[in-house]
Amino acid sequence: MKRALVGMLLAAACAPGAVVDVPAQERGRALFQSAELSDSAFNVFARATCHRADGERDTARILPGADLAGVTRRARTWGGAERDLLAAVNTCLVYFMRGQPWRREDERARQLYEFLASREGGAAQTLPMTLPRDAADVPRGDPGRGATVYDAACRACHGAPHTGEGRATRLAPLLPGVADDYAVIFPGVPRALVFVEKVRHGQFYGVGGNMPFFSLEALSDDDLGALLAFLGV
Repeated sequence: MKRALVGMLLAAACAPGAVVDVPAQERGRALFQSAELSDSAFNVFARATCHRADGERDTARILPGADLAGVTRRARTWGGAERDLLAAVNTCLVYFMRGQPWRREDERARQLYEFLASREGGAAQTLPMTLPRDAADVPRGDPGRGATVYDAACRACHGAPHTGEGRATRLAPLLPGVADDYAVIFPGVPRALVFVEKVRHGQFYGVGGNMPFFSLEALSDDDLGALLAFLGV
């Protein structure tokens, strides 16, 4: 329902001859919540899939991206690696949303900026983003806790364990069943280590797909160990 309403808002605002007076901030909010932010027909993700923008901690969801409330006041993003907010947006568009980068004069860039600039109460300082250089196995934790972590961090994209029911796209592999393929795809590598690699480095380092990564700030090693225990890997 939400995606349908967002699509209606975008269509009304962009239709030829439309006289709907929608403030840029509201158009930016719609873009933030819509997969139509990317021009790729294969994209099913919105900025809101990976980021929040309200400055409040939501314990029911574990998202890979930082909270974007206050981001327009930060000197750097991406854990300090990026000075340019548009460049940071384009990184998500190209690598995770399969789209084309925006140019500074793109009206959508201004609309998204107006929405993000309206998100007060968030952190103005650069937020940490710690990524282990090398993937390493972690001690297993409580499977019950792991089930909670799965619901908070994995279910939205991968759907229900084993069946994939409710997953965002058929391109998202079934968990933990995809581990059966790892012996062929990554011969000689323990399947648990492949899981850790995917979580910590996402699509990078030659693992493939377009999964985002989870920093230590987003997902602790303790929670990752509990998740692996729940998945049985």
